[in-house]
Amino acid sequence: MISDQDILIRLIVAALLGAVVGFERERTGQPAGLRTHIILVVGATLTMTLSINLPIEFKNLTPNGDPSRLAAQVISGIGFLGAGAIFRYGPSVKGLTTATSLWTMAIVGLVVGAGHYLSAVAATTVILLALVVLNYFERKFIDTYTSVQITVTADNRISVFDEVTETIKKKGKIIGTPSLEKNFKSEKMEVIYTVRLSPTISVEPLIDALGRIEGIRLVKLS
Repeated sequence: MISDQDILIRLIVAALLGAVVGFERERTGQPAGLRTHIILVVGATLTMTLSINLPIEFKNLTPNGDPSRLAAQVISGIGFLGAGAIFRYGPSVKGLTTATSLWTMAIVGLVVGAGHYLSAVAATTVILLALVVLNYFERKFIDTYTSVQITVTADNRISVFDEVTETIKKKGKIIGTPSLEKNFKSEKMEVIYTVRLSPTISVEPLIDALGRIEGIRLVKLS
C-alpha cells in the first residue's frame, strides 16, 4: 500500500510537472492554462494512488480488484475537458494542441501516481519540447502560409466547378471539403472553398483567374 508520505510526494511531483506544461499553455494565451493543468494532473495522480490502494485495503471484500479500473475512467473522462478547449474560428480549428496536452498530462498524472517518476519526467520533457521547440519551427516555416475563404457562385454545371478546382490547385491547396449550396430557382450553385496560399502568392491573381472562367457569376473573398 502507498503510504500517505509517498502520496504527498507524488502529488507534489505531479503539480510541478503540470505547472511546467500549464505555464507554457498560459503563456501562449490558451484557454486551459496553469491552474487547469495542475489540478488535472494532481487529480489524475490522486486517482491512481487510490486505485492502487483500494484493492489492497479491501482485499478481503474484493479479492479480484483491478487497479486499472479507476485509471481508465480518467483517460475517458478527460475527453470532456478536451472538447471544451476546442473551438472553430473561421476556417481554422483552435485548441487541438491544448486538448491533446490535457489528455497526455492526465496520463502523466497516472504515471506519477503509479510511482514511475522517471517516465513521467521524460514524457513531460518531450511534451514541453513539442510545445515550445516545434511551435518555433511551425511559426517559421508553416504559419507563413495564409488561409482564405473564397465563395464562388456559378451556373449549375459540373464542368465549371471542375475548372474552378483545377484553377485553385494551380495557385494553392484546398483545405477540407468545400461547402455547397444550390439555388433551384435561379439554377445557380454557390461553393465555399477554404484555400491555403504560400506567402509568395497573392490572392488577387487567383480571384481574377476564377472570374475569367466561363459560367462564373460571382467570386467573393471572405
